[in-house]
Amino acid sequence: MGEEPYGAPQLDVPVCLNVNENPYPPSEAVRRDMAHAVGKIAGTLNRYPDREADGLRADLAEYIGFGVGADQIWPANGSNEVMTHILQAFGGPGRTLLTFTPTYSMYPEYARNTHTRYVTFPRDDYFGLDAGRVTSAIAASGADIVLITSPNNPTGTATPVAVIDEVCAATDAIVVVDEAYQEFNDTPEDSAIALLPKYGRLIVARTLSKAFALAGGRVGYAVAAPAVVDALRIVRLPYHLSATTQTVARVALRHAPEMLARVDELRETRAGMEQWLRMHGLDVVSSQSNFLLFGRFADRHAVWADFLEHGVLIREVGPEGYLRVCAGTAAEVDAFQRVALEVTPRAEMMPAPAGEAISSKNHVRTSPRAE
Repeated sequence: MGEEPYGAPQLDVPVCLNVNENPYPPSEAVRRDMAHAVGKIAGTLNRYPDREADGLRADLAEYIGFGVGADQIWPANGSNEVMTHILQAFGGPGRTLLTFTPTYSMYPEYARNTHTRYVTFPRDDYFGLDAGRVTSAIAASGADIVLITSPNNPTGTATPVAVIDEVCAATDAIVVVDEAYQEFNDTPEDSAIALLPKYGRLIVARTLSKAFALAGGRVGYAVAAPAVVDALRIVRLPYHLSATTQTVARVALRHAPEMLARVDELRETRAGMEQWLRMHGLDVVSSQSNFLLFGRFADRHAVWADFLEHGVLIREVGPEGYLRVCAGTAAEVDAFQRVALEVTPRAEMMPAPAGEAISSKNHVRTSPRAE
């Protein structure tokens, strides 16, 4: 068929900065609490788990705020399954999913697996979106589902909630906002969740994988109108979230302040890495997430391989010429920078046309445009 599975490299190297993980594991105290909670439910593992995940939904609603109720939450096995449920419910043959490139590499696979037509339009020269660009693309594509990623992977650029508000007001399509990295935003409270009382066709997808350092726990969730959640409940497989997954997630949410304590630090780390890369003559996309695109290399694969040879795994993804690195521990960032000082000076760079600097407060690039 010529198709390939999702393929972010999983390699045993000293420094892994390629899949945007939170590098800080749960504390020993939280791990003890998780182990105790799992031990308590181990005696019931001969029984099926709560297929509605009612307790977890209530805990997520409390964490999210915005007046959201448990009936507006749908948790699943990572945000990947959340997105699949959305397309199973609202996509399918004869239906069109629209999104804006460059963006997350799994989106076309979700569409393929649900037999949904997949259409993309480009972001602007600074990888941003405005309401006019989005609504024009909706009209041109006849989209039934519009997917906006904010902050966007792999660019890190965010779409202001005011833009999403304009889009929702102008279309009858389902609008999905993927906020997997929202907690890393400089203004995390600026969430599309605030718009849910106004728009019954809006869905906001999030995850515990990133800011909560629970990538191995596999918990994502959608926030939407109760009727939308009911549609997702219909298409889900029975018992899709294990009892252990639900238990570990609920412990993590009980410890939310501690689990999120490193987010501010990682935000500062990302900002420091951005400044350091620019100081050393590299083009960097200003990010609102926990990762950065930097380049632009004439042969980015060779540069990626050079980093790997020195024990640092980053990601070859996104627009031509760029590599992506995520914020790590102080030791990991030091190792990345030491290797970068050795690798990047000998790399041939792509010529970049001059562009006017734009404030990062607008959540867009502050360096010359990429093709």
